[in-house]
Amino acid sequence: MASDGWEEYRRRRDFRRTPEPEPGGSGPAGVFVVQKHAARRLHYDFRLSLDGVLKSWAVPKEPSDDPRVRRLAVPTEDHPLEYAGFEGIIPEGGYGAGRVEIWDRGTYDLESGSPDKLVFRLHGERLSGRFALVRTRVGWLLFKTRRQ
Repeated sequence: MASDGWEEYRRRRDFRRTPEPEPGGSGPAGVFVVQKHAARRLHYDFRLSLDGVLKSWAVPKEPSDDPRVRRLAVPTEDHPLEYAGFEGIIPEGGYGAGRVEIWDRGTYDLESGSPDKLVFRLHGERLSGRFALVRTRVGWLLFKTRRQ
């Protein structure tokens, strides 16, 4: 069977039990979503549609619209574009078990991108303006830039 790049995502989920979307369909491009995820520990999943997938980071604290606040952002596996609209309860015993709700969503414009830095303009319901994801020695940081 040919690889479609979704082996890790599928391996972690039992689609007979979870309401999460299975990869294979299509979804919106140029969107971002922040999902509040009450799993073992409450966190926020920050996702950008990029290269046909949702690139994803787990952010332990609520994302901030204040340029003085930096948030740790831990990369997670890519998710299918369909996940941008997902809200629901992942059943106990499943990977990421707990409630997922959309905290913010909208569109974004990518200004620049490299393996260590993404700069983008968010047009969301809660978050708007110019943001960056930057890899540092200790991990990734998500923050609103001072220059708008």
